[in-house]
Amino acid sequence: MLPLLRRVPRALGSAVAGLRAAPAPPPRPLLQPAPRPCVRPFGLLRVCAGLLRARGPCSCGCGALHTQGDKAFVEFLNDEIKEERKIQKHKSLPKMSGGWELEVNGTEAKLVRKVAGEKITVTFNINNSIPPTFEGEEEPSQGQKVEEQEPELTSTPNFVVEVIKDGGKKALVLDCHYPEDEVGQEEEEESDIFSIREVSFQSVGESDWKDTNYTLNTDSLDWALYDHLMDFLADRGVDNTFADELVELSTALEHQEYITFLEDLKGFVKSQ
Repeated sequence: MLPLLRRVPRALGSAVAGLRAAPAPPPRPLLQPAPRPCVRPFGLLRVCAGLLRARGPCSCGCGALHTQGDKAFVEFLNDEIKEERKIQKHKSLPKMSGGWELEVNGTEAKLVRKVAGEKITVTFNINNSIPPTFEGEEEPSQGQKVEEQEPELTSTPNFVVEVIKDGGKKALVLDCHYPEDEVGQEEEEESDIFSIREVSFQSVGESDWKDTNYTLNTDSLDWALYDHLMDFLADRGVDNTFADELVELSTALEHQEYITFLEDLKGFVKSQ
C-alpha cells in the first residue's frame, strides 16, 4: 500500500549530455518527493557520440541493424557488468533484524511485522533513491585513478509506514524520508537519521492515498506531538537501527537491479 515510486531517470554521462534533450518525466504519484538527479560513477552511457551515429543495416541480409557502435556498446557493457559484479557487496539481499518479513516485487519492497495485535508494513521503492553527485565535488588529481576517488553509492529511499490494528478499518500511515543532511552523520548519537513528513488515516485495503482524508504535515507540527509520533514508531521497531538496515537493504537491492538492467540492455543491443 502506498508505494513510493520516485520516477527520475538516471543521469546520462557527460559525453552524451548534449545529444538530445531529456524527455519530460512522467507524472509523479502522491506523496513522492520532487525528482532528484543521480549520477552513477562509471556511468552506463558514457559512450562516445560517434558510437551513436545512425548507420544502415548490415550486409548479411538479415535486415537488422548491426553497427560498429553496437559492437563497441556490447563490449563496454560486458566490462561494466564485470566491474559491477566485482564491487557488489551482497550476492543475496541482507536480512532485517527484528522479525521483519521481506516481500520484493521488482524495485518495490515491503517489510511486514506483526506484534501485539498490530500489523506494521513498511513500503519503499529503490528507483532514483541514490542522492545526486554535486558538481562541487573534488576533481581527481593528475595521475590518480578515477576509481580511487569515487564514493560508495548509497540508496536512501523514502518509505511509508502503515500500522493496522487487528480488526480495524483504518490504518495510520506515516510518510518518512532520509534528510540529506542527516545521512551518514554520526556525531550526534541521539539524532534521528530519518524524519516523518506526513501523517494520515486511510481506509484499510485502499491502494491510493485519498485527498479527502485529513493529512498532517509535520513542517508546522508541535515538537512534543512529533516526538510522540517518533516514539510510536520506535516502539514498533521503526527506529535508527531499522533505518540503517533499510539503507543497507535498499542499496543491495538497487545494485542488484542495476546489474540486471545492464544485462537486459546488453541482450537488447545484441538481439537481431
